[in-house]
Amino acid sequence: MSLSLRSVRYFIAVAEAESVTGATQSLNISQSVITDAIKGLETEVGAQLFVRHARGMVLTHAGHQFLRHAHQILAAVRNAQQAMSSRPDTMTGRLNIGVTTMMTGYFLPYLLDHYRRVFPKVEVNVIEDQRDYIEHLLVNGELDVAVLIVSNIENAQAIETESLITAAWRLWLPANHALRGLGSISLREIADEAMIMLKVDELEDNTNTYWRASGLKPNVVMRTASVEAVRSLVATGAGLSILPDVLYRPWSLDGDRLEVRNILEEMPKIDIGIAWRRGLTQSETAQNFLVVAREHTRGHAKISI
Repeated sequence: MSLSLRSVRYFIAVAEAESVTGATQSLNISQSVITDAIKGLETEVGAQLFVRHARGMVLTHAGHQFLRHAHQILAAVRNAQQAMSSRPDTMTGRLNIGVTTMMTGYFLPYLLDHYRRVFPKVEVNVIEDQRDYIEHLLVNGELDVAVLIVSNIENAQAIETESLITAAWRLWLPANHALRGLGSISLREIADEAMIMLKVDELEDNTNTYWRASGLKPNVVMRTASVEAVRSLVATGAGLSILPDVLYRPWSLDGDRLEVRNILEEMPKIDIGIAWRRGLTQSETAQNFLVVAREHTRGHAKISI
């Protein structure tokens, strides 16, 4: 007979009751079954565990030693059962995520795919809106987390953030542009060039701030909320654009090529990350989302879209 969890449980019951009869009452098992299990256990461990007398069962020295191990065995089994019951693929719950427009197209899909593969039974609800409204929903507790440009957060007293990706600003220009031979280009060198502005996630406000700090005014010929439109316009020579490098891709949808160059002026980088209400005890689903986001970005230090 091999050692079994059932025989270990029977042994503990007899040791605590100090009799087989007492153990039968707590286990609701016949006396003969318990007696056979104890005998088999003693054979398996190679030691007498009880001294039997008319009034019951008393542990031997070996029995006391085994009792300590028996409790450890059952504790280890309980821990294993708890660990298995909280496996990612069995976890349930709901996760409410806020996201801004740029994040919907260029960060969230990959992050969400990673999260859903790890936690397939968690119900995910996504709300896309402007950064200020997402902040409002976070503070009100209507969102668990948000994915956005955390360096643009205004309500820092009420919202906690963690940066996952830091992106520098680059100048986008067509592959045949006269300035393409330069490794870095100053804002003054492009002050008279036609500029295309991307008006999502306050990127236009950010770039205008840098232009003003340099005492210059960009020659804006078009504003658009489409990154693909910016790519096509730049690639075909309609203008230049200054955007975070996470958005860069060397080809437009029509196959026209564009390039990027560094900007000589120091422009504060933007931080893309996760935000949640400060002081709020995060739900398990939100905590897991943050863990997955960290893991995801470690494996994708830079997202090429």
